[in-house]
Amino acid sequence: MSNDLNVDLFEAVSKSGYYPEVVAAGLNDALADERVVDYVLHHEPTFDRDEVRRHMTVLVLTNSRLVLVHTDEHPPDELLTKPYTSTTSEAVPVSSVKSVVVTRMVTEKSKAPVEAVMTISWGAVSRLDLEPANCGDPDCEADHGYTGNIAGDDFTLRLSATADGGAAVQRLLAFARSLSSRTAHGASAGLR
Repeated sequence: MSNDLNVDLFEAVSKSGYYPEVVAAGLNDALADERVVDYVLHHEPTFDRDEVRRHMTVLVLTNSRLVLVHTDEHPPDELLTKPYTSTTSEAVPVSSVKSVVVTRMVTEKSKAPVEAVMTISWGAVSRLDLEPANCGDPDCEADHGYTGNIAGDDFTLRLSATADGGAAVQRLLAFARSLSSRTAHGASAGLR
């Protein structure tokens, strides 16, 4: 892909107005001069008691890696007496991505998705959902232990047309297609 996507990405970060220099520095370091194949950016306010805190998540796909950069806004605390930001980056080899799960929500009236959720798993974090097991006998009082599922849950991003705009939902879906394509090509090329 062209270097234009690198420019587009940094322009989108700048237009967000959310600590653009801090976010761009985190991206620059994490990208390590790799070319951007695709990206999605999510800037979201959250409510913390009587204050609004913002955070931004940027997902970038390169030819070889999935790069995640997350920046949070923090109030003063015991160590830092003024408000501050923290930026965390993670770079995952595309060959390590185990699954890309996409859920689309479409209403009866809409033809395009009004919300999308993408969950990416590469094996760093798993979620265990347990519930009491039963034998099917409604009168049974025996303890049958627990049953459950283990699901990969490394990263989830949800965008909605109402909060983020329809274009943001489409961008998330396009990113998911790009990532899925890269993981499929990686597996067929013997990169896994």
